[in-house]
Amino acid sequence: MSGLFEQVLKVCQASGLVKLGHVALDGTKIKANASKHKAMSYGRMVEKEKALRKEIQTILRRAEAADTEDDRLHGSDHQGEELPAELACRETRLKKIREAKAALEAEAREEAEANGKDPETAKPPTSAQRSFTDPESRIQKTPDGFIQGHNAQVAVDDLFQSIVAQHVTSASPDVQQLQPSVASIERTLECRPQAIVADAGYFSEANLRALEKKKIEPFINPQKEKHSGPTVSSPRGRPPGNLTLRQRMARKLRTAYGRKTYSRRKVVVEPVLGQIKQARGFRQFLRRGLRRVGHEWALVCTAHNLLKLRTALAMI
Repeated sequence: MSGLFEQVLKVCQASGLVKLGHVALDGTKIKANASKHKAMSYGRMVEKEKALRKEIQTILRRAEAADTEDDRLHGSDHQGEELPAELACRETRLKKIREAKAALEAEAREEAEANGKDPETAKPPTSAQRSFTDPESRIQKTPDGFIQGHNAQVAVDDLFQSIVAQHVTSASPDVQQLQPSVASIERTLECRPQAIVADAGYFSEANLRALEKKKIEPFINPQKEKHSGPTVSSPRGRPPGNLTLRQRMARKLRTAYGRKTYSRRKVVVEPVLGQIKQARGFRQFLRRGLRRVGHEWALVCTAHNLLKLRTALAMI
């Protein structure tokens, strides 16, 4: 489906629906095909693993005593090798818990190694959770509460609201999704946007440096936007030379040009996510696993671009 998305996007580009001037980024949390009640925290896994081992040992002792009594009554040549149902159930549950526990521990080691720490001593936090239904989904915070889901990303062009990049991640924060989105635009359309507009979730000095290195002007809010408060006056004169990257960005967004450019995010990318989730009713993935979910999201974004293409062609 990613290939189909790219083909349709190139058609949109050839039709003039994409100019790659200002591109706005945003992410939305979408429910996975899994219940958050079917997930278990690492701390709970440790407790449940111990409890299941004890239960299995108890069942095995009872089974051994029953076998001894059965041999006494019916003879030692009597066959009864089938696994008791209660033991089979607990063995299966224990196996799933151990697999989920091992996966969380592997993720903790990878994260520690990425941060320059000793991976051998790394352990997941007790609150780290993993779903048994869709192990690649995660608990995601939304304005309406917590869901078991994925973080779906889009980059939207300012001209006709065409989606120029999309992907799905299990990671809840958006900050690590900016550079992959820009790389996707470059790879598919073989050019770069003039500017990137994104909210505070995407802000990091590493992202600013990466965009400036590619000669893409960033408009990324360094702090969460307040919906009410006193109007901030525009700065005057040349910016002081001792400002940090965060301070420079905050100052730029206070200028008339910065405020005007950043405000476009609300009429470029936010309506696209609204159209997908509200108008078209896409609020839950049907497939499971990050790869399959990615295909599903690519299909949704392809449908969006086809509708934009149809609207544009109808205006000719």
